[in-house]
Amino acid sequence: ASCSPGTSRPAPYPKGELSFMNFMEIANARQSCRSYDEARVVEREKLDAILEASRLAPSACNGQPYHITVCRGEAAAKVTKAVQGMGMNKFASDAPILLVISEKPYVATAALGAKVKGNDYRSIDIGIAAAYLTAEATAQGLSTCILGWLDDEKIRTICGLDKPVRLVITVGYAKDETIRPKKRKDLSQLVTEI
Repeated sequence: ASCSPGTSRPAPYPKGELSFMNFMEIANARQSCRSYDEARVVEREKLDAILEASRLAPSACNGQPYHITVCRGEAAAKVTKAVQGMGMNKFASDAPILLVISEKPYVATAALGAKVKGNDYRSIDIGIAAAYLTAEATAQGLSTCILGWLDDEKIRTICGLDKPVRLVITVGYAKDETIRPKKRKDLSQLVTEI
């Protein structure tokens, strides 16, 4: 399956079969969706697959210091309002599922490492989990958008969370599955070999 700009995303792999989709195909096909098909429901098995991918993501000391709250229906509508402050993220209203990623405590070894090295491993781990989740969503034929513009306090109340909300990810089927050309920096601006 080709995933060149201007083409449609690849078909998801059949249940129970190993996919040999090249990761570069997934990376090229994955894009932020801002126009969801409200009529299409995300199948349970596809949601389970993307959640499982996030569970398999590596993390510092295998601590997995995050929690994912799946919001549908009324809960999704409430969370949507909490990501739309100042007119942002209007498209989120059309997404059938919103995944709220909140912090959980570090495991002891990661907490020690974070303190000694002054590195925020939890944020790194949440980013990796979000990347795995959105890559698997693409492999499943779903579309996503990672949102950092959010009202932490409101979402905590809606979802019954006691730790900070770091990201919200919209999930659904895109109205238009055409892959847009990627606008990225040249590799020479991002990489130095020494």
